Amino acid sequence: MKYLYPAIEPYREFDLKVSELHTIHIEESGNPNGKPVIFLHGGPGGGIEPIYRQYFNPRKWRVIIFDQRGCGKSTPHAELRENTTWDLVADIETIRRYLDIDKWAVFGGSWGSTLSLAYSQTHPNRATELILRGIFMLRQIELHWFYQEGASYIFPDAWEKYLEPIPENEQGDLIEAYYKRLTSNDERVRIEAAKAWSIWEASTSKLYQNEQSLHHFGNPKIAEAFARIECHYFINRGFFDDENQLLNNIDKIRHIPTVIVQGRYDVVCPMRSAWDLHRAFPEAEFIVVPDSGHSMTEPGIAKELVKTTDKFEDF
Repeated sequence: MKYLYPAIEPYREFDLKVSELHTIHIEESGNPNGKPVIFLHGGPGGGIEPIYRQYFNPRKWRVIIFDQRGCGKSTPHAELRENTTWDLVADIETIRRYLDIDKWAVFGGSWGSTLSLAYSQTHPNRATELILRGIFMLRQIELHWFYQEGASYIFPDAWEKYLEPIPENEQGDLIEAYYKRLTSNDERVRIEAAKAWSIWEASTSKLYQNEQSLHHFGNPKIAEAFARIECHYFINRGFFDDENQLLNNIDKIRHIPTVIVQGRYDVVCPMRSAWDLHRAFPEAEFIVVPDSGHSMTEPGIAKELVKTTDKFEDF
């Protein structure tokens, strides 16, 4: 990962109660007096990864990352109640106010790009810049492509494993079939489904796949939070009033300097979504990485993301 900054540890970690039910885990790293940025991880349900800190110059940035509701070190684990897009948007604002930050940069990839758009459109005067990667807007065409039919033609080998927990007579609506199992009272059923769901995504996230990326989801706790929360959001269509809500509200954020970084061969969040966002939001800089898939750790994507954070690092 030659384009990333050296690994660093947080200078502060704490838990913040955001409702009677939920407590979220937050970390800060880099320069306490640096330019603040909120990093919104993927999934939903993905949690903090230490490598996320390495996309920012630690001398310039105050990097704030949190485990979204139900995942990572946030509690209760894999909880679906009070867990919606708008709960997370409210949590981001709660963090901002708690840390006494007036404005900050917003960085998000995959589901993090969805949440970045939702947050900035709700609070358009709080984002100094938007850095978006691997665009996902939770539209039906996107969900159908990856979880029902489309990506299956490119990765038929991995698709067979994704289908294994689901009987043939339920395969007409795989999100619904998975939701039924991921919310089962039988832990064995939940974990089997969670691993298959999570490994399918990991198996398709890079232009050049490797086994190491799958091991993360061998951990039942990680897989359960990831799969349960993702499927919960997807079956509820992201809790949006309209599936084009994020595109329809672009006028609210045209004034925010924005960079969109997209892998040409992203199978998880195909470039069509980034292209639709680009057409609706031509003011944003649009960067297509020609030799990358979905993962932010792929060299071409990492290079462009670091170049972008470097460009925005000054107040």
